[in-house]
Amino acid sequence: MRIKRAVNAVKKRRKIFRLSKGYFGSKSRSYRIAREAVMKSLNYAFIGRRRKKRDFRSLWIARINAQARVNGLSYSKMMHGLKVAGINLNRKVLADLAVNDQAAFAQLAEKAKAAL
Repeated sequence: MRIKRAVNAVKKRRKIFRLSKGYFGSKSRSYRIAREAVMKSLNYAFIGRRRKKRDFRSLWIARINAQARVNGLSYSKMMHGLKVAGINLNRKVLADLAVNDQAAFAQLAEKAKAAL
């Protein structure tokens, strides 16, 4: 008895075309090219999810460094001073303070300076 796989083949192609919807030209119309484009884009998305974490951390560090220098410290001295003083704030929170609440950040900088 032979196996008919037309239904499964159509489902497989439909899944790829659904993912490639909106792509330019034959990337959304031709199955073979759409499949390659979808594989590539899913790979980019996978890489991007990891890359986002790195990018945000470097952004936070840049913001903390800029505000720390306004208060007479370098980034590394600021972080070391906070650690010695026993202040455990992560970089995301520190960067938010540096942008939105400079007065609170200045107080933290003074505590970091005193601990050094």
